[in-house]
Parts: sequence; C-alpha cells; structure tokens
Amino acid sequence: MKMTPVAIVGGSLLILIAVVMVVVILPYANTSKTIPSDLFRLRTSMEEEGRNLYISNGCVYCHTQSIRAVDWGLGAERIAQAGDYLKDHPILLGSQRTGPDLSQEGGEHPDDWHLAHFTNPRFTRPLSIMPPFKFLKEDKISILTQYTQSLGMKNADMRMERQELWKQKSIEAYESGVDENVAWIHENVPKGWRILPTPYPATEAGLARGKKIYQDFCFGCHGPVGDGMGPAQPYLYPPPLNFTILKGRGISGGIIYYQIMNGITGTAMPYFKRDLESEKIWDVGNYIAKYFIDQIDANMEPKGIDAAYEP
Repeated sequence: MKMTPVAIVGGSLLILIAVVMVVVILPYANTSKTIPSDLFRLRTSMEEEGRNLYISNGCVYCHTQSIRAVDWGLGAERIAQAGDYLKDHPILLGSQRTGPDLSQEGGEHPDDWHLAHFTNPRFTRPLSIMPPFKFLKEDKISILTQYTQSLGMKNADMRMERQELWKQKSIEAYESGVDENVAWIHENVPKGWRILPTPYPATEAGLARGKKIYQDFCFGCHGPVGDGMGPAQPYLYPPPLNFTILKGRGISGGIIYYQIMNGITGTAMPYFKRDLESEKIWDVGNYIAKYFIDQIDANMEPKGIDAAYEP
C-alpha cells in the first residue's frame, strides 16, 4: 500500500470515526439508558436558581460533586452513581478538590451556618482559602444555600429534617435560660462520656497544641476568649456557646470531647470527627477547660493505664 493522498485522507477519517464512536456515541448510548438512583429527585425552581449562581460564581472550579470508592471525607458513606446526575446539564462533577467535595453537603449544617460561611468563610473555618461571597447580599446567599442544602437530594432532605428538628429544640433550650440550656446540652451527651475526665495531662506542649487547634477551627464562632462572640456570632441562632458560663455546671473533659467530635445538630456547631484525630480533640478540650472555663479534670481518676509516651 502506497501513502497516497487518498490513503492518508481515508485513513485519517477512519481513525476519526473510530474515536467519535468510542468517545461520543457509545457513552451516549449507554448513559441514555441511565435510570434515576435511589436518592434522585427533581430540584425546585429556587434550587435551580441557586445552581445557576453556583455555576456563575465558579464554585465548580474548587468543589467536586462526585464521591469515589477511595474517598474518606464528607459524603464517603455513599459512592456516586450515574443516576444521581440524571437532570444535571452540565454535570458538575468537577476535577479539583481545592475545597471539600459537596455531593452530599445538604443538611450537614443548618442554614444560618451557610449564611455566615458564604458571607466570609473565615467566620466558620478560620483556615479556609475560599473567597467571601458577601457581595451576593443575603437574598442571593439564601438562594445559593437552598441549592447547597439540596446536594444529596433525598438523603439531604432527611438530613435537613434532622437539622430543623434539633434547631427548634436548641432554640427552645437557649431561650429557657443559661442553666436550662447547659443542662439540655449535657443531657444529650451519653452518660459514659459525661463522667469521663480527660485522660491526658494538660502539659505545656499539649496546651500549646490546643491553642493552635482552637485558633484553626474554633475561633470564628467562639471568639478569642471563648465567650461565643466570634465574627460568625451575628449570623447564628442560637449563638455559639459561651464557654465561660460552664464552670460549676457539670462540665467534664468527656463532655467537651463528645461535643467537639459529634457536634450539636441543629446549631452551627459542626462535628470534627473527620478533621481532628483523638489527641487533638483532647488537647483543645484541655485548652478550653483551663483558659475559658477555669475548671479542668485532666489526668484525674478514673483513668486507665498511662500511654507509653506520656509525661
């Protein structure tokens, strides 16, 4: 066979046709048969409007909406399925995780947390590199929040029902007064945690680590002196907990640990079980107990065997 112009053109066309078949036609034929997943639902008109804001403000450049089998963070309980994206045009899978994946973000936080977060992400996540979206004004932030709260569809709806249920209970407890509010918070901690002291001593190094963790994760809501008057406070209701009122009200290292680990659903207090390993939670708990509550039970009885590396 000679490399004539006809052979070159004909061969190039055959290669192009093969590529189009493999890359375009076969995937389309397959995806056109996609059926809705178990969590799929249609979005409301406001959620669609929020999706347009999400696209126009470039959110997809930093946030994916697809959970893989190897993932461990937010949403990792459920691997993404083709049927999740049935009505998404374009599909906002994204490829860059500068920020966390958002495919299951709906219901992770109440609406007021998102208002503070979109206004200035440093209010809720002091180390965030996300730009502030205060310029959208509160009405458009509310619309963007509605879309964000829909991510996860039916699963997000269930989480939102949980947020709304506990939001009402947390407001009732807060408005009942300081003693009633603290009692309500403590009552929702399992008994085993309530009687558990911090198992590690409040060493100089440990308290220094606790201070750094507090500045990195807690400062925006609870403020520099732990009084709940951080920059996020004006946007949140009930407001962040004032640690300084806890002295003499049945506080323990176990209660502090449990609340940091598990969060308080319905309030702006998120869980940190995926952000902080165990020692960091104990360290920041010791820091809060010593400097803000002035009541610390670090390394007191009952305790078990000391760790191999422990002063």
